Amino acid sequence: MVDYHGRFAWYELMTTDMAAAKAFYAAVVGWATQDASTPELAYTLFTTGTASVSGLMDLPEEARKMGATPRWMGYVGVDDADVTSDRIKRLGGAVFVPPTNTNIGRISVVADPQTATLALIEGPKKPGRRQPAELDRPGHVGWHELLAADWEKAFAFYGELFDWQKANTEIAPTNTYQLFAAGGQTIGGMFTKRPVEPVPYWLYYFNVDDIDAASERVKTGGGKIFEGPIEVSGGNWIARCIDPQGAIFALQGRRSQDGFGWSTEWDGFSSKGRLVTKPRA
Repeated sequence: MVDYHGRFAWYELMTTDMAAAKAFYAAVVGWATQDASTPELAYTLFTTGTASVSGLMDLPEEARKMGATPRWMGYVGVDDADVTSDRIKRLGGAVFVPPTNTNIGRISVVADPQTATLALIEGPKKPGRRQPAELDRPGHVGWHELLAADWEKAFAFYGELFDWQKANTEIAPTNTYQLFAAGGQTIGGMFTKRPVEPVPYWLYYFNVDDIDAASERVKTGGGKIFEGPIEVSGGNWIARCIDPQGAIFALQGRRSQDGFGWSTEWDGFSSKGRLVTKPRA
C-alpha cells in the first residue's frame, strides 16, 4: 500500500460470487490469488509478483438489501479516518460506514456530494517514507477516473478534502477532461458524465500487456466490453468493461502488431486525459 495522504492506496471488489470473480480476474489481468480470510470474513488478495494489488470479498448482505450491486471500490489514504469522515459530512458528502478497524486497517466507506462512493484507509501514525504510486507496472491500477454529475464541483470537493491539484485540462468538442494530481503526481482525471450514465462513479484502469488479448479474455470469461478499445496518446489503448457479476472496470495497455483494428471514441474523448487522435467521421 502507498503511504501518502490523498493517494489511492488500495482497491477492493465486492461481488456476489467470489469464486467466479477470482477466476475471471486471474485470467483477464493475470493476477495470482492469496487467501487472507479471517474467522469473521472471507477475503482474497489479488497479487502480481510479490505485491498485493487489491482485495476481493462478498458484497455484504445489508448492502444488497439497500440495493448495492457488485462494484470496485478505491481506498484513499488519509492521516486520520475519523477527522476526514467528519470533514466529508461537513462538505456535503455522506458516511455509509463509520471509521472501523478491519483486517486491512482502519477504514470508512463514504460518498462525495454527487453520490460517487469510495473508501478511506488510515495510514500509519509514525512517519515513514512516502512512495509514489506505481502507475505503469503491469497488473497495477494505472489510472483513476471520476464520472461526475458536475466535474467542477467535484474537483472543488476533492481538492479541499485531499489536497488534489489540477494538472492539465483537455477540451473535447462537447466536454472538459480535468486531470488531477496527488503530491505532484498525476494520477487520474474527472469529467461530467453523459446523461446515459445513471449515477456518478469512480472507474479504475488495470494495466495489461496487450489490450486486444485482454479484451478477448473478458468476453471469453463471460464479461462484456461496453466501450473500446479506444486509442490514447503514447501508444496505449483502453477498454471499459463489465465483469460477469456486473462490476464495472477498465483495462489499459498496448495493442499487438496484428490487432483487430477496432477503434471507438466517446463524446470526443479517448479518456485517460487524452483526446482521440482520429478525426470524427
